[in-house]
Amino acid sequence: MTDGKRRKGLMAASALLGGVLVLSACSSSDAGTSGGGDKTSQAEVDEAAAKKTSEAQIKITPKGGSDNASINNAAGVTVSKGTLTEVKMTASDGTEVKGEISADKTSWKPSGQLERATKYQITATAQDSEGRAAHENASFTTVSPQNSFIGTFTPDDGETVGVGMPVSISFDKQITDKAAVQKGITVNSSSGQEVACHWFSTQRMDCRPEKYWQEGSTVTLKLALDGVEGADGVYGVQQKSVTFKIGRNQVSYVDAKTKQMKVTQDGKTVKTIPISAGSPDNKTYEGQMVISEKFKETRMDGSTVGFTDDDGKGEYDIKDVPHAMRLSTSGTFIHGNYWGKGIFGSVNTSHGCVGLQDAKGANDPNTPGAWFYNNSIIGDVVVVQNTGDKTIAPDNGLNGWNMDWAQWKAGSAA
Repeated sequence: MTDGKRRKGLMAASALLGGVLVLSACSSSDAGTSGGGDKTSQAEVDEAAAKKTSEAQIKITPKGGSDNASINNAAGVTVSKGTLTEVKMTASDGTEVKGEISADKTSWKPSGQLERATKYQITATAQDSEGRAAHENASFTTVSPQNSFIGTFTPDDGETVGVGMPVSISFDKQITDKAAVQKGITVNSSSGQEVACHWFSTQRMDCRPEKYWQEGSTVTLKLALDGVEGADGVYGVQQKSVTFKIGRNQVSYVDAKTKQMKVTQDGKTVKTIPISAGSPDNKTYEGQMVISEKFKETRMDGSTVGFTDDDGKGEYDIKDVPHAMRLSTSGTFIHGNYWGKGIFGSVNTSHGCVGLQDAKGANDPNTPGAWFYNNSIIGDVVVVQNTGDKTIAPDNGLNGWNMDWAQWKAGSAA
């Protein structure tokens, strides 16, 4: 080989060797022999990729963004594949809602009922079996008064009432889907009596058995109306159970002709009291009437029930009527009377009420008015007879007993 050829070969070998060295240098740099900044970045990526996220799965109800949420048992937090470590619920004004994590730490519920038309936020934290944390949050707004309905009911929980006391529910909105609402309401008696409900209007439903309640029985009213659509876009918010007791069986019979009242308990007459019923011009309604309210003293103004004189003032205005018990919404009472002299058992003089002899100030326990008041409870029945007037309307007070059973059941939406 000539010197020229040898030099050309060495140059080629050198170039080839140089290429190898360059390629080796690039390979070594990727392996971490140079470029320290690249090494740190890659390590972080590798560590993040290797690290698993928490397996705990948190679920908040209602769904975030809901604007018609229930105020009852709808709000809450649950977790699967983990346990809850912290839950916080606050109203839009910053007020914290009290609640408790369950014993097994898999759920949380508010301790009480929420407010209507209020925005709430829930934040929850949980951890899985390896202690890795998971977080979730959601905001929602509860149903507004305009888009919800409530039923005001009587009697109240824990009361002891007379055998004639119906369950009466008045709704604050018109109910157009009566069947849906009635399906969410149940009334049962420990006596086993069949109970039927009757709609008097779109805003009132009463429930009763065919005959008076069995004395000594227990009646339970359950309202499962939470989320029930009573009208288009109007939902129930109540989830409640009410229990009341039926006392002794007291039914009193007022005879406007003889002007006497016979008070019976459990079918036996316990007292006969002289009375004065409505005058011939203002006859007392006939029929079965239920005592719905009691007042030791009350004002009775004739102008409030249509009894006015020529100048528009009430034909009577007595500011201290003693021992008054309401029998109708329209103003029929059975009450004490201290201003009438010699009328009891003799003449009917009232504007439609039933009067009993009494004393001014309602402090004499020995008067017939005081005795009857003290021995009567809400729900007792007063049957008025022989007045010559029409029978009281079943919806005028708690007086559905004046409708026969077939008619009563026909008013059910079930």
